[in-house]
Amino acid sequence: MPVRFDNKIVLVTGATSGLGRDAAIAFAAAGARVVATGRRQDAGEDTLARMRASGGEGIFVAADITKPQEAARVVAAAVAEYGGLDIAYNVAGISGDAWSKCGDYDLAAWDETIAANLSSMFYCMRYEIPELLKRGGGAIVNMSSVAGVDSTPGGVGYVASKHGIIGLTKAAALDYAANNIRINAVAPAVIYTEMLAAGIEQQPGLEASMIVKHPIGRFGQLSEVTNTVLWLCSDEASYITGSTITVDGGYTIHAANG
Repeated sequence: MPVRFDNKIVLVTGATSGLGRDAAIAFAAAGARVVATGRRQDAGEDTLARMRASGGEGIFVAADITKPQEAARVVAAAVAEYGGLDIAYNVAGISGDAWSKCGDYDLAAWDETIAANLSSMFYCMRYEIPELLKRGGGAIVNMSSVAGVDSTPGGVGYVASKHGIIGLTKAAALDYAANNIRINAVAPAVIYTEMLAAGIEQQPGLEASMIVKHPIGRFGQLSEVTNTVLWLCSDEASYITGSTITVDGGYTIHAANG
């Protein structure tokens, strides 16, 4: 039976593209009232149109959640529009400087990456959790990465932020386990997105060099991450909190075994 979220109020950050947009549409199609947010108004309107085309209901709030007051505003919009909040999927993030070694890493890129990936997630949870408490509980899923479970050479800002998300998730899960709030993370490997497609087109050989790291023999699809997230947010996962689920086609175990 497909997972349903009828009358649940769901907040999705980073909903203007990729994994965030796919999840916002899926939650809406599953009956949720979705509050989608991201920086780009035009892309947000496109997400909203797709949500409605799926038969769902929602709103889009343009915001820069690297600022705590903006994260607070997005949560307040959910409460004002629908009366509360039941579920949050915190997706928004950037790759930062993906190539420089630690000793060469640009200081501004570090600040930007930590702000976009880690601080913004804390800000969102800081304002989401009080609203979930008012509803008697709920679920939060945070977007990490296989780079938060293992590591990759270069990109120390990204790796550090994604590790930090897992620590943040575990600590908050312990804080609120007794309050019927479950908080988990997902850690995808390489997922096929529009951005990836553009990179493959520009760099011959990139696809083959990346796929070989995935024992399953292909990149992941947006829906494969989204389906995991919807399950984690449902009652089907009612005994899971503080966990990080890798959605990676065997990437992490392949890396661990050389």
